[in-house]
Amino acid sequence: MKKDKVHIHWYPGHIAKAERQLKEKLNLVDVIIEVRDARIPLSSSYDNIEKLLGDKPRLLLLNKADLVDKNELAKWCEYLKESTKCKVIVTEAKGNNDLNTVVKTAVELSEPKIQVLIAKGLLRRPARAMVVGMPNVGKSSVINKLTRSSKAKIGAKAGVTRQQQWVRINPKLDLLDTPGIIPTRQDDQLQATKLAFVSSVSENAYSPEPVAKALLEMLGEGVNSNFIKEYYKTEDLTLEAIAAHRNWIIRGDNPDTERTAIYVLKDFREGRLGKLILDELPQV
Repeated sequence: MKKDKVHIHWYPGHIAKAERQLKEKLNLVDVIIEVRDARIPLSSSYDNIEKLLGDKPRLLLLNKADLVDKNELAKWCEYLKESTKCKVIVTEAKGNNDLNTVVKTAVELSEPKIQVLIAKGLLRRPARAMVVGMPNVGKSSVINKLTRSSKAKIGAKAGVTRQQQWVRINPKLDLLDTPGIIPTRQDDQLQATKLAFVSSVSENAYSPEPVAKALLEMLGEGVNSNFIKEYYKTEDLTLEAIAAHRNWIIRGDNPDTERTAIYVLKDFREGRLGKLILDELPQV
C-alpha cells in the first residue's frame, strides 16, 4: 500500500492537551493497563509510550481478540512480551473470561509500589490502576467489565483528587473509571491509515473512499484474499467492481463508491472479511 494515497489530518493543539490531561491522571495511579487493538498490535500503540508513561508498571491488553486469528495472535503475544518487557493478556470485546487474570496481574504489578509505602510506615492500601489507549481500542469496554463486578464507587480520595471517580474492584484494587486517551500523533501515514481502518481516528479526519481503497489493496495482497474475493463475488477488489456487482449505481450510470466504501469499512470492522491482523510481525 502506498503511503501517499491517504492523508489523515492531525491537530497538534489537541494532541498537546491530551498529553497534558493524561499525565495529570498518571500521577494518581500505581499501574497502567494499556489497551491495544489486536488487529493492529503495533499501529494501535503510541510511539513514545515509555516516555509518556514514565516508570509506571504496565499491563498490555490485546483487545478484540475475537476478530483475529488465534495462532497469529499467539505469535504477537510472544513478540510483545519480549519487546516491551510487559505482561500481555488477550481480551475480547465481549465476555468476562479474562477478568480475573487482568485484576490479579494489575495487583501483582502494583505490589512493589505498595511495599515502598509500607516501608515508609503507611498502612497498606489497594493498588490504583488506570486504563489507557488509543481511541476506540476498547478502553471503555475493559473498564465496564472490571467495574461491573463491583459497583462500589468510592468517590474522591483524600490527597489524590476531588474530581476523579474511583471504583473498588476488590479489596486489593481500585480503578480510575475514566479512560486515559493516548493522543493520536503519528507521522507515519500508513500507521494512521490502519488506525482509520479500525475507527481509532475520527471520521472527520479522513474520507471513507481512499481509506476503503487502501484497505482493499492491503487485503488483496494478503493470505485471505481469495475468501474476500468470494465474499464480494468479484476477482477485482475495487470499490467500482464491488459497487457494480451490488448494483449500487448513481446518476450517470456511475458506481456509488462512497456508499461502497462505507460498507467495506463496516464489513472489516465487524469481522465479516475474516480474522485478520493487519500489522506485519517484526522479524526477531
